[in-house]
Amino acid sequence: MNKFLIVGIGNIGKEYHDTRHNVGFKILDYFLEECKETYETKKYGQVAKFNFRGKSIILLKPSTFVNLSGKSVRYWLKKEKVDIKNLLVISDDLNLDFGTIRIKSKGSDGGHNGLKDISQILNTSTYPRFRFGIGGDFKKGSQSDYVLSKWNDNEISEFISLESSFIEIIKSFITSGIDVTMNKFNG
Repeated sequence: MNKFLIVGIGNIGKEYHDTRHNVGFKILDYFLEECKETYETKKYGQVAKFNFRGKSIILLKPSTFVNLSGKSVRYWLKKEKVDIKNLLVISDDLNLDFGTIRIKSKGSDGGHNGLKDISQILNTSTYPRFRFGIGGDFKKGSQSDYVLSKWNDNEISEFISLESSFIEIIKSFITSGIDVTMNKFNG
């Protein structure tokens, strides 16, 4: 059976729950809810394992904090023997306007420390990623405060309105692969 590891990047703890940096966690939660599954606390994260359309799915919310996500991703890739092409990492992106979705099969970390750590620990930047634009509306030097701050009401409404798109992107990746998913959802 084909195995997939879908990783949402975010920070653990109530204080980070509704922050911009926790986009990956939020999107993963939407998909989990759609599949009517639940997480269990496991080594290096919250994990849900289930079958979806004949595929074995592992959802992972690393407990290592954003900047150290690589250790958790590597552990679960190896433990579950998941091919790196079946890894999808979901993260926020400061370089994209709010609400912009970008799906890629590889690429740079774009200044995202979580993606940087994953690339360093896996020793490759060739793995699929799904980035959600959070915009870059902050003063120079206050990037950290911006990504760790809460959404405003308009952002929350727009984000919630995209829930079905997020779910469809993950389903498409699992059933049709990265190339079809990029062609269908980018732009």
